[in-house]
Order: sequence, then structure tokens, then C-alpha cells
Amino acid sequence: MDRIETKASGGCQCGAVRWHVTAVNDSSHICHCRMCQKAAGNFFAALIGVPRDALTWTRGAPATFASSDKASRGFCRDCGTPLTYDYHESRHINLTTGSFDEPARFAPKMQFGIEGQLPAFANLPIQAEGTTESTMSSVVGVIRASNHQHPDRDTARWPE
Repeated sequence: MDRIETKASGGCQCGAVRWHVTAVNDSSHICHCRMCQKAAGNFFAALIGVPRDALTWTRGAPATFASSDKASRGFCRDCGTPLTYDYHESRHINLTTGSFDEPARFAPKMQFGIEGQLPAFANLPIQAEGTTESTMSSVVGVIRASNHQHPDRDTARWPE
């Protein structure tokens, strides 16, 4: 994954959380997995990796939800804007592409988690890299075993 030196900024919808980056990874992508769908409240999450040393929070900081024991999702506690996907053992953190001030600069190049892809998006002109199982095989079992998200069904109480 190539590091691209750049200058970019972004933040949440209400402006309570802002950030600046000095580099991004050549990894702009969308993820169709069910965890990303739920975290984004959408059909997929659009993300780009940023080296940890290239990210500075310039106003506020995201609240986080531990979506598993290995990863957390960052969001603005005031307006709810999804901001990050952070796999803790990675050298980078993923920022939501839509939270960049100029998201068109970072168009997605790849798709992941295609096992969760809705049929309406089956013919996107972006290279499909594979399922969550195939692209994250070394950690997917641990993430699934420690999943803290509510299941896709009603429950009498939560956590179960």
C-alpha cells in the first residue's frame, strides 16, 4: 500500500470534530460487509487508509464504539457522523471518504466485503477484491467471535 503525501482536511457534519492529514494510503475503497453497512447506516462504507502519523485531530475528537475486540468505529458524539474505522493492530486508521472536505479527490478504487453487496451494486466499475473471509482471513474469526454489534433481528434484551 503506497503512502501518498498530500494535504487534506475534513470533519463531521456539525463541525465539532475536524481533522487534517498530511498523507493517505493508496487504498480508497468501499466495503459492503454487514458491519460496515450498519456502522455507516448505508449500503456500504466508503473509506481510505491514513497512516497514523499523518492524522491530526484539529477540533474535538471522535467518540468510539468497539464494534469488536479488534476494531472500533469513530463518530461525532454531537451529530452522529461516521468518521473512522480503526483496526487497532494496523499501521493506519481508515477515515470515511465522505467526511473529507473534498471527497472527490479520493474516489474508491477497490471493493471489499462483497458477500454483503446488495444486488443493485453488483456492476460497479470498481475492482472487487473479495469477501471479508478472503481479504481478512487472519483476523475475521476473532472479529466475528468478539462482535459487539446488535444482531439483525429484534431481541428481548441487549446484550443477550
